[in-house]
Amino acid sequence: MRALLVVNPSATTTSARTRDVLVHALASDLKLEVATTEYRGHARDLARAAAESGNTELVVALGGDGTVNEVVNGLLHRGPDPEGLPRLAVVPGGSTNVFARALGLPNDAVEATGALLDALREDSGRTIGLGHAAGTPGTEDEGVPGRWFTFCAGFGFDAGVVGRVEQQRERGKRSTHSLYVRQFMRQFLGESNRRHGTITLERPGEEPLANLVLSIICNTSPWTYFGNRPIYALPKASFDTALDVLGLTRLSTLTAGHYISQLLTSSPERGPEGRHAVSLHDQDSFTLHSQAPLPFQMDGDHLGLRTSVTFTGVRRALRVIV
Repeated sequence: MRALLVVNPSATTTSARTRDVLVHALASDLKLEVATTEYRGHARDLARAAAESGNTELVVALGGDGTVNEVVNGLLHRGPDPEGLPRLAVVPGGSTNVFARALGLPNDAVEATGALLDALREDSGRTIGLGHAAGTPGTEDEGVPGRWFTFCAGFGFDAGVVGRVEQQRERGKRSTHSLYVRQFMRQFLGESNRRHGTITLERPGEEPLANLVLSIICNTSPWTYFGNRPIYALPKASFDTALDVLGLTRLSTLTAGHYISQLLTSSPERGPEGRHAVSLHDQDSFTLHSQAPLPFQMDGDHLGLRTSVTFTGVRRALRVIV
């Protein structure tokens, strides 16, 4: 099988020596080409070229969720075509690796490589659904290019936290869970619209849901991890359905403490609930509007400010090796 291995050399949990071992192991079973990313967006460009070449059967992403997201967007540059596109495989190399872990892969890169080789020998895989987000027609964000996401997106508060973390990483800070906690607190203390949300959710044939302070969109569950603890913001979210949405209409100190406690004790059976929480399951299409520009993130990648984003859940979008 002809395969392309896309390596992020800045992956936080894999050393150069570990990467060499993984490359050697994969090359023993595959006709392997190795490409190392050199700039933001390079993984997307490499995956797109592989998909357009017509002779690559598998693209392996070695890195964190950001690398995986870029590879997915490169593969799906012209839209989903599960039978006509290379399959995707993931070897986790980031600090959290939500997508890989949601697929049931080990969080250790060496163990995940072994599981990948076993899956290839057994021709084991599945076709998963993905989320897509784009600027809304008729708004100032109309021209924003569409982009795919694998496990989550956020519009508002959580995206602001992601943006703060990225700023710290650009200053040389390591991506750790304590860094996220610190930036969460700074975002919370600096947020001026915690009591009066500016987000409205619109979906075909339904009454709008207004005054949301934050909105989390999930394509699978768990939403993220706190250390090794999975966090289930939307327990019913699945790669086999469309998108799930969690919105909060209030984020005072009291309600924030309540919902954080629920998140930390969440399970596959139960996520956050209460009179300030709105949960929607298996949504094919919806739009989030804001009265003022808000931060926007996809798969942990901060994408700047938006006033309106249209989301689509696409079932059976991509084949993955698991």
